[in-house]
Amino acid sequence: MSEVTVDGHRLGLADAEEIIFRNARVKVSAQALETLKRTQEILSRAVEDERPIYGVNTGLGKLSTIRIGKEDLRTLQRNLVRSHATAVGAPLPREAVRGVLLFRVNSLIKGFSGVRAEVVNLLVEMLNRGVHPVIPEQGSVGSSGDLAPLAHVALVLLGEGKALYKGEVLPGGEALRRAELEPLGELYPKEGLALLNGTAYMLSLVFLGYVLGRRAFRAGLSAAALSFQALRGRTEPLDPRIHDVRPHPGQREVAAIMRECLSGSELVDTYQDDVQDPYSLRCLPQILGPVLETLWLVEGRLRVEMNSATDNPLVFPDGVVLSGGNFHGEILAFAAEWLALALAELAASCERRISLLLSAGDRGLPPFLAQEGGVNSGLMLLQYTAASLVGENRVLAHPAAADSIPTSAGKEDHNSFGATSAWKLRRIAENTIRAVALELVCARWAVEFVGAAKLSPATKRIYEKLRDLIPPPGEDRYLGDTIEEVGRLVREGELGYEF
Repeated sequence: MSEVTVDGHRLGLADAEEIIFRNARVKVSAQALETLKRTQEILSRAVEDERPIYGVNTGLGKLSTIRIGKEDLRTLQRNLVRSHATAVGAPLPREAVRGVLLFRVNSLIKGFSGVRAEVVNLLVEMLNRGVHPVIPEQGSVGSSGDLAPLAHVALVLLGEGKALYKGEVLPGGEALRRAELEPLGELYPKEGLALLNGTAYMLSLVFLGYVLGRRAFRAGLSAAALSFQALRGRTEPLDPRIHDVRPHPGQREVAAIMRECLSGSELVDTYQDDVQDPYSLRCLPQILGPVLETLWLVEGRLRVEMNSATDNPLVFPDGVVLSGGNFHGEILAFAAEWLALALAELAASCERRISLLLSAGDRGLPPFLAQEGGVNSGLMLLQYTAASLVGENRVLAHPAAADSIPTSAGKEDHNSFGATSAWKLRRIAENTIRAVALELVCARWAVEFVGAAKLSPATKRIYEKLRDLIPPPGEDRYLGDTIEEVGRLVREGELGYEF
């Protein structure tokens, strides 16, 4: 198993993917641990000086005017965790929980949060040993940090709450014990607030949406290339001269990818009855190019956020403790909404090509790709399912970030609702993966009818994978498990154009 060293400054997308999806081990750099020690000492001196510090020796939210005595500082942190663990709903999936743990660790070890190394080390060992806190998915308004969901993580550090360990949901303390770990027992000043007051929940879900969206996009390019050939599409719209005079980078890139994918095909440009194809073929670069550019845009936001200090207040090396708002999730809300809309459009384009494949009698394909149509329905219902997914995506693409509900008696008067945006993104990404899988199934059957031997070399490889998974056209049969398996391979990044 691979190992990734994190230091709070240089965590990359590929490394995060290895840790979250492939269980790579995490190691914190020695320099980062030393920085934690220095910052914790600075915070301890500030506490001894009895300077008012939000959430350390004051109450929280609207209660920030109340001073807390020295004898109650650790009690405040414990009570903060317990009182804020009010999230509800279904538990986050394992990958999302791993993302929450990783991103909270990488933020804390930047050295501006004032936590002890013991806190970080326990979070890291929970990642490495597979102790995954049970985090209900609803409860964050995307500002003040993801308070409610992250409180469920902090509970496990105290030996409370619940955690999933080796497939079993256990009390937090028992899960730690079975993994040969000890709970913290108590939290020092600011440690409870530092664990809760960050963007790790939003960030994890946006990261998942990005990774799954990129995998769906890669597989979607291959599905489109197969469908293009099965429908004997015209390659004229891919001519680089067209895209050079409207030089959006994503559009040009997708046009170049499609030219490469279709090079050497004996099927393209063989339909002569119409000089223009439908938009879902003819405008592939103009439709999917913006999806690619959105993925690039979100990549940049993720790289910054993954390596940022996002709690409040922040402790600086010169002894200054500053209160601010780095916990506010507006940028993640926007990134989630951008990508959600882009992936919804990717799924919509898949559905349109599925519809074309099932109704292209003029291009030599039998209705619904059925042999002996009538007694057999072929793949008729795949378009129904795709339409259902696309319809759901349209509802989910409505921006949660377009409005705000104040909290804490109005002290927190503008919330991002980025957690809702991120949750929607993940759902749309999963739906899009399934829509791509449905197009791949349809394309595999359609290619069978027009002749797989005529495919371009670049698409023959993926077609052969699909042929091994998907039975050929024939008597109607149950295809549910096949569709699920194709979706699983798309989700895991095993199908798709490499770029």
